[in-house]
Amino acid sequence: MFHTVLIANRGEIAVRAIRTLKKLGIKSIAVYSDTDRYAQHVLDADLAVALQGIKPADTYLSIEKLIRIAKDTGAQAIFPGYGFLSESAEFSQACEENDIAFMGPTAEQILEFGLKHRARELAAIANVPMTPGTGLLNSLDDALEAAETIGYPIMLKSTAGGGGIGLTRCDSKDALMEAYESVKRLGEQFFKDAGVFLERFIDKARHVEVQIFGDGQGQVVALGERDCSLQRRNQKIVEETPAANLPDATRKKLHQAAIELGKSVQYRSAGTVEFIYDAARDEFYFLEVNTRLQVEHPVTEMVTGLDLIECMLKVASGDRLDWDDLAHIQPQGAAIEVRVYAEDPVKNFQPSPGVLTDVYFPEGIRVDTWVSTGTEISQYFDPMIAKIIVHAENREAAIQKLKQALVEARLNGISTNLDYAREIISDVRFESMQIWTRMLDDFKYTPRVIEVVQPGTLSSIQDYPGRVGYWDIGVPPSGPMDDFAFQLANKIVGNDAKAAGFEFTLMGSTLKFHADTTIALTGAPCSAYLDDQAIHFWQPITVKSGQILELGQVELGCRTYLSVRDGLDVPVYLGSRSTFALGNFGGHAGRTLRAGDTIKMVNPTLLTNELPIAIAQPQALSNHLIPSYSTEWKIGVLYGPHGAPDFFKQEYIEEFFASEWTVHFNSNRLGIRLSGPTPSWARENGGEAGLHPSNVHDCEYAIGAINFTGDFPVILAKDGPSLGGFVCPVTIAKAELWKIGQLKADDKISFYPLSVEQANQLEQQQLDLIENFSTAVPDVTPISKAEMGTTILAQREAMQLSPKTVYRQAGDSYILLEYGDNILDLSLRLRVHKLIELIRARNIAGILELSPGVLSLQIKYDGLIIPQKNLIAELLYLEEQMGDLSQIKIPSRIVYLPMAFEDSATLSAVERYQESVCAKAPWLPNNVDFIQRINGLKHRDEVKQILFNANYLVLGLGDVYLTAPCAVPIDPRHRLLSSKYNPARTFTAEGTVGIGGMYMCIYGMDSPGGYQLIGRTLPIWNKFKKNKQFGDKQWFLQFFDQIKFFEVSEAELDQWR
Repeated sequence: MFHTVLIANRGEIAVRAIRTLKKLGIKSIAVYSDTDRYAQHVLDADLAVALQGIKPADTYLSIEKLIRIAKDTGAQAIFPGYGFLSESAEFSQACEENDIAFMGPTAEQILEFGLKHRARELAAIANVPMTPGTGLLNSLDDALEAAETIGYPIMLKSTAGGGGIGLTRCDSKDALMEAYESVKRLGEQFFKDAGVFLERFIDKARHVEVQIFGDGQGQVVALGERDCSLQRRNQKIVEETPAANLPDATRKKLHQAAIELGKSVQYRSAGTVEFIYDAARDEFYFLEVNTRLQVEHPVTEMVTGLDLIECMLKVASGDRLDWDDLAHIQPQGAAIEVRVYAEDPVKNFQPSPGVLTDVYFPEGIRVDTWVSTGTEISQYFDPMIAKIIVHAENREAAIQKLKQALVEARLNGISTNLDYAREIISDVRFESMQIWTRMLDDFKYTPRVIEVVQPGTLSSIQDYPGRVGYWDIGVPPSGPMDDFAFQLANKIVGNDAKAAGFEFTLMGSTLKFHADTTIALTGAPCSAYLDDQAIHFWQPITVKSGQILELGQVELGCRTYLSVRDGLDVPVYLGSRSTFALGNFGGHAGRTLRAGDTIKMVNPTLLTNELPIAIAQPQALSNHLIPSYSTEWKIGVLYGPHGAPDFFKQEYIEEFFASEWTVHFNSNRLGIRLSGPTPSWARENGGEAGLHPSNVHDCEYAIGAINFTGDFPVILAKDGPSLGGFVCPVTIAKAELWKIGQLKADDKISFYPLSVEQANQLEQQQLDLIENFSTAVPDVTPISKAEMGTTILAQREAMQLSPKTVYRQAGDSYILLEYGDNILDLSLRLRVHKLIELIRARNIAGILELSPGVLSLQIKYDGLIIPQKNLIAELLYLEEQMGDLSQIKIPSRIVYLPMAFEDSATLSAVERYQESVCAKAPWLPNNVDFIQRINGLKHRDEVKQILFNANYLVLGLGDVYLTAPCAVPIDPRHRLLSSKYNPARTFTAEGTVGIGGMYMCIYGMDSPGGYQLIGRTLPIWNKFKKNKQFGDKQWFLQFFDQIKFFEVSEAELDQWR
């Protein structure tokens, strides 16, 4: 047996071959194109070698490269798989000439059977039944003459064709004249052979093939037959064995005919003899020989128990096979295979390359595949992504097993034929085996999808309440910006509250519905036409298959919502279907919609998918309950967490409420920028936290907090950052948050103060309206200046065993607890850790999330379950229980990360900022020079030396999204002080390392930011959990990790990444 084998292929067959090689203890050598660098076969192989190219001709079709790699790696044999060079006589010959075993037939056999006219001659010599036809044709005149003799319809075939290429039915003389040159060109283009011939076309023919296996010395066996009649454009979709409704006598004749043909040429290795079966006459005719392992070989393996690749290895290596056993093997049960393709049935099955954002295949069946969540399907190669194979005691049981498997399987991110296959398998003609090769030509498939004709502006898929539970590591909730209108839309069509729907921003989409459904439009009003008929908002609308919905520009407000009965079928990512476009996850393909996207509607019959389906009858919303939209908004807020006199001057807080604010054009789902009066600060700077008075030691933000990044206020929105070092004087009440989703450029806002009791009452009234469609939410009278009080709800002064503790109001859903006096003390972060443990152990009803900062802890709670004052009482009680923490110990990993100092991506971000945001600033043109100056260092190299000497302790995660660490050097001598960008950058590359205040941060994704940039390291967020170092999570870093950088060149870092 061989010790090393090269697989000259990719995709599922390469993965399949490696599985056998590993079983036999044989070293596997994979090859790969540039786009396949991280493909499964590359990861699975013992050794993978690059083919240096992208297109097939430069990679998997390059005989020269494959032979060279085989020789360089010591491969004794090459497994060609199917497709590419598997039926290349030239490749087989090249292997033999270089003393490399070709795992397949001889070059002569490939050549003889590869030319279909010669294959027919060989079949005739072996007395295999033939359809009336011709040899190789010399001209169109010859073809026309032969067609008259054979009789129409006829099949015009390329002699070197395969996979349905170069195969055309002609029903008349005119059709043959039109197709003749085209088929010749296809043969020349794909197979470098323009030869063509004719065969009689058999109406309602079945495609039945026999698996043969030979030793190359005259020993040939038949290993059963397969029915492959279900084809689309001559491409097989479903294959099964044994062939049903086939008389035993005919079956035996088929097997014997295939054996005799194989013996006549002393066939070697695996091959397939294909026949056309005329069920009406119970006659079969020779079609062709495939001189390779077939795609559908697994069904034969399932009923025989054989490993055909292992058999191929034994023949190629000269090892003994028990031919007597093979000749008498009795297939057991029935097996069916479905091919799954990256093709879009809505668009005439055109290939659909892209990233699979969600992949699941059920347990207990065989799935031959090369894909998993995160796999990118290339445009350059065959679109097959998986084969789903089932085996049972009989055909009926196998069909039921296959139906269940197809129901449970999930593929999202791109269009596939999975749902198409589900419907084929459920067709009564398949179940009763009344099938033929052209049956799918008139198969009526109704996809439950919505086609995006025009995407509109920043259109996305969202669900409510979004992605909750990950705020402490910097994953925003996303979800609908106006969750009030969104929830009402779902209620109108009778959906479950968690159903996903569409969000449109400023300009709506044009959508084509491919199945009947019911929809509702809510939110910002815009023109809406269904097949040129105007439709109304806030009521259920019936849509028929084929109808087109066209939405225009919003009139008032900013965002329009569309719900579809039963919801949209997109994958759950970290607990939600909501799109977070900046992080490239959630929704459809992790992004906003594009023209040509097809969005699946939930199929309520596929209950195993556990998707929320409609739970009530549709109902319209009364006019008096419809929210009002305007260009002038009044928004209720709660004072805090950072107010006067400790952060702002009191007169500025009064000015804040008295002023009319304008929405800046640079507003989005991350935040709503505001233009208004410049703040008056109570401090000259932020102390240790930064040089600007807006700086604080990093703490968690509340959704809806108005955050002052320097002098610039931003309302933190659904896709905003969770951890940061800027003050927030007020926070929007939960029931008022919907309004920020409707703010657009130049809208005017007046903020008015609310008490927490008023905010809770508003929330309850809003929930009642959504649930009951009854009473409108009334207006609220603002509280007075005296009633506002301070941002501090409670305070404990420092004592011997405990620091000063301040409890700040941060809206009606958050409390921000702070330890100490704005001076970095690592023991206080340990105290935060201990408090989190105590809170969790106490299991307090109503507490939703606990998010630590550097010296703080933000507690998110449900004020309708636990009132604010009761939560404060609980927190004060727990503080008293802390005791002496002077000896507390916690685990801490040391994480070594490579960093390219001042790489091109880092310098480019700074240059981009200077050109597009702010031309002059103290930190321009170079951030490292700025850090050197303000820290009084003599040379910029000292900055670099300190950075690489430091051990950075991770105190917070999510400091600019996705577990970006807020880390401080443990050794105070390594703490470099710097200010943050003001205004902030609009772009920072993922993996960039920055310094802000005294903290270090690694950006978890491409995002805005304010840290001074110094270099770049490895990704710390892994969207599809592909990195084994990350375990079962998308993130790697943990609280209290110690990060230690070591220097690498930019080229080395690129290789690491």
